[in-house]
Order: sequence, then structure tokens, then C-alpha cells
Amino acid sequence: MASEPNSNSLVNFTEKVGRGTIGAIETFGHWGVLIGESLYWLFRGPTLKQPVRANAVVFQMMEIGVRAIPIVALLSATIGIMLAIQGIHTLRTFGAESRVVVGISLSVVREFSALITGILVAGRSGSALAARLSTMQINQEIDALKVMGIDPVRYLVVPALLAMMVMLPALTFLSDLVALYAAGLFVSVDLGISQAAYWNQTIEILSLGDLWHGLGKAAIFALLITLIGIVNGASVTGGAEGVGKVTTRAVVQAISAIVVTDMLFAFVVTR
Repeated sequence: MASEPNSNSLVNFTEKVGRGTIGAIETFGHWGVLIGESLYWLFRGPTLKQPVRANAVVFQMMEIGVRAIPIVALLSATIGIMLAIQGIHTLRTFGAESRVVVGISLSVVREFSALITGILVAGRSGSALAARLSTMQINQEIDALKVMGIDPVRYLVVPALLAMMVMLPALTFLSDLVALYAAGLFVSVDLGISQAAYWNQTIEILSLGDLWHGLGKAAIFALLITLIGIVNGASVTGGAEGVGKVTTRAVVQAISAIVVTDMLFAFVVTR
């Protein structure tokens, strides 16, 4: 009799693992379908006289990128100053605080700008995308689009994906500049290094490879944020409570995916 509860627990555990695995495979499959359909409408849409709406792309770029500039600049400046403070404090122990520019430059351009900007956009725009699509799904607006002969992927997904793929790397580049400038101001005040000397060192340290490293990660993060927001928004059930759940889930999944992808990316490119 004692072995029966253990057997049931094992069966339940195996069932949960199986369901979770199947759900993950379905999610990745859904992502692949969305990417394929988005590419189809992007390149084949004009020939079918159903091009992606340029005004919708511009609107999404404004929402995702332009209106996020103030908060991105503020957080980037804070991160740059924080790296300068910690770097100087740590290197002063070894009498090498003048080498802090190396750590600041590489950390900002290769890691922190893309990571912080991706997390910010995931919380700001990824959640908005999931909430908008889930509300449309509940109100049967997506079904109405299909009835009118309008493909939801072309109408809703492609503009958001294009805007995200353009604006997140652009915001990351802006974050690079703001963080490096803010860090340079602190270094100049604390160590007495002139701005000219600081920027000369920064340019000597950094390469195009370092810049593309950060921007490439930003493009991957943009793809993840958009796909996670769309898949969660389309899978909503229930009413307003369901919208809140999928929005929260989209943000959590997007941030988790960004952090894990960043770690894997860093591991692969440094081998």
C-alpha cells in the first residue's frame, strides 16, 4: 500500500513534465509559424497587393522607440555612472583606477546597454503588445479581421515585429552613447581625466566587433519580446482577469528569455 502513493506521485510528475515539454514544443512551433508568415507577408505582400501598412510600422516605431527615449536615457546614464563608481572603487585597491575606462567601455557596449534596454522595452512595449492582442482576442476583433479577409499576421504582427527589430538596436546604440558619456563625466570629476583623453581611450579600446556584439543581441531580444508578447496575447482566456494574467506572463517570460539568451550569447562568443 505504501508504494501506491509513490507510484501516483511518479505518474503525476511524469505527466507534468510531459505536458510542459509538449507546451514548450508547441510554443516554439508557434514562434516559427509567426516568423515564417511575417516574412511571407513582408516580401510577398506587395506582389499580392496586400503590403504591410507603412503608417502602422511608423506608429509602432513611435510607441516602441521614440517615446521610450527619456526613460532609456535616464537608466543608461545611471548605469554608466554606477559602473564608473564601482570600477574606480574596485581598481583603487590595486592602484589601477586609471584603467577603469577599459571596464566601462566593454561592459556598456557588449553587455549592459543591450540587456537594460531589452528589459525596459520588454516591460514597456512587450506588455502593451500582449495586452492589446489579448483584448482584441476577447472582443473577437481578430475573428472580425479574418471575416473581412484581412490576415491578422500582416495587419498586427508584422508592423510590431518590424518596428521592434529596428528600434531596439537603435535604442541600444543610444544607450551606449548616453552611458559612456555619463560615465566619462564622473571619471573626469573623480580622476581628473579630461573628456578628450577619456574618449580617446574609449575609441582605442572598442572595436566594431564589440559594437555589433551588443546590437546583435538587441536584435535577438527584439525578436523574443515580440514573439512572446504575441503568443501570450493570442492565448488569452477569460475576461479582464485573463488579460492581466497574459500581460504579466508575457513580461516575466520576455525578461527571463532576455537574461538567459544574454548568458548563452556571452558564453558562445567568448569560447
